[in-house]
Amino acid sequence: MTVRSLQHIALTVPDAAVGKKFYGDFGMEARDDGNRVVMRCHGRDQDQVVLVEGKKKRMHHICFGARAEAIAGLKTRLEKNGTRLVDAPKETPGDGLWFRDADGLLVNVRVAEPAPWAPAAEWKINSPGHLNRIGVAGHPPRSAAVRPRRLGHVLRFTPNMEQQVDFYTRVVGMRLSDRAQDIVAFLRNGEGGSDHHVLGFIKCDRPGYHHASFEVANVDEVGLGACRLLDKGYRNGWGFGRHVIGSNFFHYIRDPWGSLVEYFCDIDYIPDGSDWQPRNYPPEDSLYVWGPGVPDDFGANFEAD
Repeated sequence: MTVRSLQHIALTVPDAAVGKKFYGDFGMEARDDGNRVVMRCHGRDQDQVVLVEGKKKRMHHICFGARAEAIAGLKTRLEKNGTRLVDAPKETPGDGLWFRDADGLLVNVRVAEPAPWAPAAEWKINSPGHLNRIGVAGHPPRSAAVRPRRLGHVLRFTPNMEQQVDFYTRVVGMRLSDRAQDIVAFLRNGEGGSDHHVLGFIKCDRPGYHHASFEVANVDEVGLGACRLLDKGYRNGWGFGRHVIGSNFFHYIRDPWGSLVEYFCDIDYIPDGSDWQPRNYPPEDSLYVWGPGVPDDFGANFEAD
């Protein structure tokens, strides 16, 4: 196998300053890097979102990390698959292998592993028969900071579900965790323990970027973060709720160009060597187990052609 971490995503946006403000309001920290804006999560020494200015909003590339000794095997599999290696783009230079997936998205796999992220205090809740918080108020202060800990996963629109699942598992070295018919499919890292998914695909008539999801400390931060963005005038996406596939709590907010960002916590974790068997869920379980009704535009592809 090859991939062992999701490193970052890069987005082309019409105005990087607008993107910088949005992700700053979301709770991330920015640094200017030439013509790019790089966003990081608090306490994590790793680029997570790279913003590059361009005429139209679209996903520029996705970057994964792998062991040095795994890169040669990936190169061989790419060659056998007939996938051509390309040069790193001038606007986002970087080492490793660069190539395009079945939908034409630029992919970079480089020698890297995820940097440690700031730990959160244990979230103690009281439930029937389990008093884990005694003599202490459980609500957070209104002023509590909401700072995403890390980029957890990315979901892409695709008209080529089976080809994408095959390409990322057979060639790139990821593993299928679960899917729901031909509606959605979720993949995890191929090496080491992994969140239930770091990459997902949702059926659409054309490729595009659906959302990126960032982990926060607990349910309170999911709620506080979303409410604050709504108070700032950003448009609601969908939430608060809980997914079936992956089990995570979620709330989505629209970015300035119509795509989604997600606050999440409590996602399923699959350890290395697990006998986890992928399930094919029914359509009614493809998105959530509880929450508000799915908005009509949740599956709308706002990425420009």
